[in-house]
Amino acid sequence: MLMQTTFNAIKRVITPWRWYVRIYVLWIVVGVIFPIIHRAPLQEPQTVQTVNPQMCVHTDLKDEVDEWKIQHSLQLVREMGASTIVEFFPWAYFEPQEDQYRWFQADRIIRHAQNQGLTIIARLGLVPDWARPDNTTLNYLPPESYADFTEFAADFASRYADVVSDIIIWNEPNLAFEWGFQPVNPQNYVDLLAMVYPALHTANPDITVHAGALAPTLEPEGSPHGLNDLRYLELMYEAGADQYFDALAVHSYGLTAPHDDTPTPDALNFRRTELVREMMNRFDDADTPVYITESGWNDDPRWTKSVRPSQRISYTLGAFEWAQQHQEWVNALCVWVLRYPRPTGNYPDNWTLITPEFQLKPIYYALQSYARGWEQEIDSLWLPPPTE
Repeated sequence: MLMQTTFNAIKRVITPWRWYVRIYVLWIVVGVIFPIIHRAPLQEPQTVQTVNPQMCVHTDLKDEVDEWKIQHSLQLVREMGASTIVEFFPWAYFEPQEDQYRWFQADRIIRHAQNQGLTIIARLGLVPDWARPDNTTLNYLPPESYADFTEFAADFASRYADVVSDIIIWNEPNLAFEWGFQPVNPQNYVDLLAMVYPALHTANPDITVHAGALAPTLEPEGSPHGLNDLRYLELMYEAGADQYFDALAVHSYGLTAPHDDTPTPDALNFRRTELVREMMNRFDDADTPVYITESGWNDDPRWTKSVRPSQRISYTLGAFEWAQQHQEWVNALCVWVLRYPRPTGNYPDNWTLITPEFQLKPIYYALQSYARGWEQEIDSLWLPPPTE
């Protein structure tokens, strides 16, 4: 009897703890399946303070998990003095199933960019599984899916019509990798533009459709890797592309050359954009503005195409000065890239202005000084003497 009484007493003590353990385990499981989303409340609407409205930076927020990191990144863009961002909005992310949209990440990015007073240039690309053949890459867009991409682009333009007024169609279509390893064909890209252009203007009559975003490359015709950007653009115009875009997006990397290195057809440097402009003039398209949507120098100590950190700062600031003084047809000059969500472990990390941990690099401070009108204080430190 005594043993039974003791057992019942112990049971009364242990049983509640069993329930506590069960509840704790259930709480952990629910937390894994439905993680807490740390929201970032909007601030009072902000305004960019800058004396260089041409300054723009390419962000990389599409894979950022924490909303506060999206908010903080865009806050740092504003504080740097850049008035415009370029951000990639992949079709594959937002329409994973046909006609089933998931706008959550795009909503967060655009909401916070608007709150910080930033202009958004949206780049669209990447093909969902359902819109391309099996065993193809995310960049493979077959002609039979042009209409599906057009529908997505129009829905995007309509949803964000009050905020996003600039959209880039695709990225570097003159590279085989960016065209899904299909044969690089300017006519196919023009066919895509011809379908997308009227749909975007129907969705948002005030939209500016950007074509191009061509990769600077010297690949000859017939190369399996791509096609020379100047030749590709020439073939685009010959196919009637000028009817289907309002602005031309251009990528203009300096590699190892200074910002003022003379442009020639057989060299890749920052001023290669001027050869692009000559091609536009040749086809009577001088009224169409140019946006340099990717540009910059890399200061990785081991990459063969990089420069020293001091040169990176000097050439980048020099590029902004050159664009202001000699490239009045350039509406924006966008530096690649603000920050990556996580380290790449390779030379691309040295394109960034900010580390994944939000450590500001010297080039960030130099650009901030330039955009805020303090460049007189740093001219002697960063800018090279004028060339004769």
